[in-house]
Amino acid sequence: MNADHRVLSVPEGLAGERVDAALARMFGLSRTRAADLISQGLVLIDGAGVGKSDRVMPGSQLEVTIPSLADPLEVVPEVVEGIKIIHDDDAIVVIDKPVGVAVHPSPGWSGPTVVGHLAGAGFRISTSGAKEREGIVQRLDVGTSGVMVIAKSEHSYSVLKNAFRHRTVDKTYHALVQGHPDPHEGTIDAPIGRHPKFDYKFAVMADGRHSITHYSTLEAHRFASLLEIHLETGRTHQIRVHMSALKHPCVGDLTYGADPVLAQRVGLERQWLHAVKLGFEHPETGEYVAYESTYPEDLQHALDVIRDAH
Repeated sequence: MNADHRVLSVPEGLAGERVDAALARMFGLSRTRAADLISQGLVLIDGAGVGKSDRVMPGSQLEVTIPSLADPLEVVPEVVEGIKIIHDDDAIVVIDKPVGVAVHPSPGWSGPTVVGHLAGAGFRISTSGAKEREGIVQRLDVGTSGVMVIAKSEHSYSVLKNAFRHRTVDKTYHALVQGHPDPHEGTIDAPIGRHPKFDYKFAVMADGRHSITHYSTLEAHRFASLLEIHLETGRTHQIRVHMSALKHPCVGDLTYGADPVLAQRVGLERQWLHAVKLGFEHPETGEYVAYESTYPEDLQHALDVIRDAH
């Protein structure tokens, strides 16, 4: 096992700090990781073992052995039930992603992934991009379903990556949102950044990244409206954040302020958001192609309940 062995002298500024806090600050570790190393006996002060709540004294020798973690981003080939192949050729594969599947491995996610499915199903994907996200030119949240494209060749990867970067890809979503946006159609131009208090969510922030969402109302019902949404930019959680900022969160999106009672009433355990259509110039032929995905069962059921509510 590879390990990093380091010895540092405790500076004056950390006098009296708990060992786990001092370790975290001196070596740039998280407090959790620091406590874990202490409990494994991998931290010594002046040659003796310590407890995480012991205090450090200036001038003491803090010695730590940091084992390299097993790579949490390893792609595990595993066929995932529910992923449908919409189109497949030498350059691209277009899939219909179900809810509950991440696009690629990431820290903290141990569930199924699109990349793992394609590896398990024998697809050869472009090796461009970081190892755990080879061929990935776009992403959908774990809780968002719908159509997405993956590059199979190096050439198609670079062409598609550029197309997404330069916003020449037509991304169409349908969202069922609470209430009735006023006006019925419009553009939301509001920068998005990581939420200052909760690192798992995002928010409209003055210093966030430029984000533009166009929406129009397809159906207006008593409790909710069905919107067609076109994304000009592709920020993480963009539609969810923008609709929440308008006070019309996606039905079922409890993370962004949706009503849990309504979510329960329509039987939803995730946000009502679906990538219905993706259009772009095919990276090999140059011709415009478009692929579509119908609503999955849970979203269709929720919409039916909303349509019947009087």
